[in-house]
Amino acid sequence: MMLLTAFALHAQENPATPPPATQGQSEAVIIPVRTLTGDAFDRLVRLLQVFSGPGVKYSADSQMRTIVVYAPKDVVTQMRRVIEDLDKPGSEAAMGRNIEMTLTFLRCSAKAGAAQGALPPDIEPVAKQLRTATQYKNIELWDVVPLRLQEGKEAQQSLRLPGTLIEGRASVMAEIRINPESVGRKAQARYVRFSNLVFNFRIPVPAGTPGGAQYTYQDVSLRTAGDFNEGQKTVLGKVSGTDDDSAIFVVIALKVLD
Repeated sequence: MMLLTAFALHAQENPATPPPATQGQSEAVIIPVRTLTGDAFDRLVRLLQVFSGPGVKYSADSQMRTIVVYAPKDVVTQMRRVIEDLDKPGSEAAMGRNIEMTLTFLRCSAKAGAAQGALPPDIEPVAKQLRTATQYKNIELWDVVPLRLQEGKEAQQSLRLPGTLIEGRASVMAEIRINPESVGRKAQARYVRFSNLVFNFRIPVPAGTPGGAQYTYQDVSLRTAGDFNEGQKTVLGKVSGTDDDSAIFVVIALKVLD
């Protein structure tokens, strides 16, 4: 009887360690995705498969841009860290498909000019819409610039548009900055979401006596953003020319490379 009492007292002095189950207790959390959309969002979700295993569940919603995780706390912490590292421009998840973009520059004027040259068949419908919707009736193809872009990576290019504006001495210079944020899909059509499309033009303007060689530069810009469908031509907007009767329009066409 004394032995049993001694054993009971010893057990009370050294209580059993709580089971470690509470350390791995699962929890449900909602992790927002603030940057990645479209295919970039889908790539992020696929990368999270590395955490798949017993006791780990997660579900993603691209429209709500959230990932719901049910897993042990330490796994949730690791997943949150990975999502935060990848949910930003330039990350592994953000870098994706290659995109072919064609920029068509149209030089337009409201003044009656010489006989217009023939426009490419795919640009003629665009010119027809511009003649109907604007004051510009004389529309000329100025230049066509192909670009190769990568989803999630900003591209920049400088160029000189062909021809001159002041007796063979000055040309229009253009600086282009484009950021294709992500590729997505609406119904059966794909689109590219651009967080930034910037076109800066330096247009020479005559200065001094008429016919002289002096000129200054006028800086004008076209800035936009948004979703643009693959396979469609989109007029980005109007940039003022050298006078009130002239303008520059930029038309884009996109193709996503699989």
